[in-house]
Amino acid sequence: MADTSYLGWPFFGEPHRRLVRELEQFAAGGLSDLGHGSDDDAAIDAACREIVRRLGQAGLLNHCCVPVAGDRFDVRSLALSRDVLARHNPLADFAFAMQGLGTGPISLSGDERQRAAYLPAVMRGERIAAFALSEPQAGSDVGAIATTATKDGAGYVLNGTKTWISNGGIADHYVVFARSGGEKGTRGLSAFIVDAGTPGLQVAARIRTIAPHPLATLVFDGCRVAESALLGAPGEGFKIAMGTLDVFRTTVGAAALGLARRALEEALRRIRERTVFGKPLAEYQLTQAKIGDMALAIDAAALLVYRAAWTRDVLQRRVTREAAMAKLYATEAAQQVIDMAVQLFGGTGVVSGVTVETLYRDIRALRIYEGTSEIQKLVIAGAVLSGDGA
Repeated sequence: MADTSYLGWPFFGEPHRRLVRELEQFAAGGLSDLGHGSDDDAAIDAACREIVRRLGQAGLLNHCCVPVAGDRFDVRSLALSRDVLARHNPLADFAFAMQGLGTGPISLSGDERQRAAYLPAVMRGERIAAFALSEPQAGSDVGAIATTATKDGAGYVLNGTKTWISNGGIADHYVVFARSGGEKGTRGLSAFIVDAGTPGLQVAARIRTIAPHPLATLVFDGCRVAESALLGAPGEGFKIAMGTLDVFRTTVGAAALGLARRALEEALRRIRERTVFGKPLAEYQLTQAKIGDMALAIDAAALLVYRAAWTRDVLQRRVTREAAMAKLYATEAAQQVIDMAVQLFGGTGVVSGVTVETLYRDIRALRIYEGTSEIQKLVIAGAVLSGDGA
């Protein structure tokens, strides 16, 4: 049983504690048969679709979207959801997170028609969303985006390549960031909603990773979209992307936290069952030192994650600095916690399919996507040097 004492912290109210109870009940009965151990693309795709459907039916995707203009995301609910889901089933966490990230720009910047056309179906689990920002030469450096959106009559024509696109190949729509003006860097970027069946949009290749999930390279070749596909105003793409990441970056730390919690659970079970030289592994001081380090790292990560979420929700301001700290520390700490769990398992810990072995693969990408650990350090340093919260 996972430690839930953190729910008594002043960051949370009764609705948050009730959400965790609902998530725990759902995860125990609704996720156990999905997405474990498969590296077959078709099977993973089917599992993601089914996870999204079940999450939608349970009403748990309602936290991923803001269908009413003027309402706000509750980042604590998003973070708690990812924390619990990642502990039970990392693929379910992925599916949940992408429903939010792939509609975040619509929630934050969409007009009434765009909200009505996309958000309710995503919340019901009937539509799968994706966020298409990265390119072969534009990852952390968003200003290097080369995909173009050329104004043509009553619409735009998109040309270029996007890669590392989660839900690529199974999404029903993509929020695509492209260069629509003559200005260089981030100033010339705009955001567009592109439906999956739009002519000129091709899923060029699936990408296999150490923790399998739907991931693809997309090619836009004369892909025409109506002017109504534009999110916000021309040139607002960078602001829309950063506003979305400002909400969801904290939740990456929460997902890492969930993976670390599961690693500690598995380690505790192992050391209590495993006998070495005539006594349980748990009775050795070296083992206890590792458990102490793991528990400390988890609580410290939780404090940073939920401080960032609370600050966004309650103080209602941007949390670029706090979110960067939360993501950086939680993902790096989770990597260490999971590594210690593998060590406590010994040889069994590196056997394919053993829970701590899959966690070891699942955690690695979190230190890269939505801003690498190195980028987070630069963000934090920039905030400190500018006097923001220092």
